[in-house]
Amino acid sequence: MTTIRPRRLRRTAAMRELMAETHVRVDDLIAPLFVREGIDQPVPIDSLPGVVQHTRESLRAEVSGLAQLGVKSVILFGVPSEKDAVGSGASDPNGIVQLALGDLRAEVGDDVVVMTDLCVDEYTDHGHCGIVDEHGSVDNDATLDLYVQAALAQARAGSQVVAPSGMMDGQVAAIRTALDAEQFSEVAILAYAAKYASGLYGPFRDAVDVEIADGGDRRGYQQDYRNVREAQREIDLDIAEGADMIMVKPALAYLDVIAEAAARVDLPVAAYHVSGEYAMIHAAAQNGWIDGDAVALEHLTAIKRAGANIILTYFTRWFAEQHQ
Repeated sequence: MTTIRPRRLRRTAAMRELMAETHVRVDDLIAPLFVREGIDQPVPIDSLPGVVQHTRESLRAEVSGLAQLGVKSVILFGVPSEKDAVGSGASDPNGIVQLALGDLRAEVGDDVVVMTDLCVDEYTDHGHCGIVDEHGSVDNDATLDLYVQAALAQARAGSQVVAPSGMMDGQVAAIRTALDAEQFSEVAILAYAAKYASGLYGPFRDAVDVEIADGGDRRGYQQDYRNVREAQREIDLDIAEGADMIMVKPALAYLDVIAEAAARVDLPVAAYHVSGEYAMIHAAAQNGWIDGDAVALEHLTAIKRAGANIILTYFTRWFAEQHQ
């Protein structure tokens, strides 16, 4: 009887590389970057080791450096000096993201795809992703107008891709209609189509100085982590409304959602390897419990293997440096 030995194809590093079914490439990755108003030097984010709130100048240098490493895309998040009830800084032509967009387009042109997160939670004094009504709930339809105004401001400033992340019903249709009406039909929409109300966002909220008022949460508008069919419906709706790409967030805890989306839809599928997923690797590595580099690569490969074409990750620079 012949002995079957699959191990033959795992015997050496070269053989394993030859047989590998999944490869993560630098140009699969998008670097999330934070730019803060009113600072004169980068501010480290303690819960996100190696990540900072950038000044406009340091952001420009960072994106230029990433481009030299082969990174093809970044996504911007703004941290304003002042916040208000309607997040007006998100649509202010002189808002921090709009100014940073102008800087980056002048610096890298079309060599890097500059995307912008399109939400208002960083800009509201209550920390919610829209207008809060008298009952303390986010008013879906009133919030859509905020998103439209933010999308137009970002497009005018040079954003190539706007990424609505607020999980308001109808947000993609409202944004697409407004962009097209203002002659921005070339601006793409990356829809946060299945964004879960996750416990993994804590370090991100540190990064953008967001605290939800009165101990509130976003479970009324973000996805329930127990549901997958609901996520696929949300994805289908965003595609029908004109999304160019769809995204699942978080990534590693929702590989099943990514895999089902990738099997069902014809659009590019993105996944966000979120702040908590990144921070846990660093915390365990700092305690000597895991090999952080090995686990980071394992995470990114798992997300790609599940079917994501594009991965947003705070490991982008690290990965690019490792694969020069």
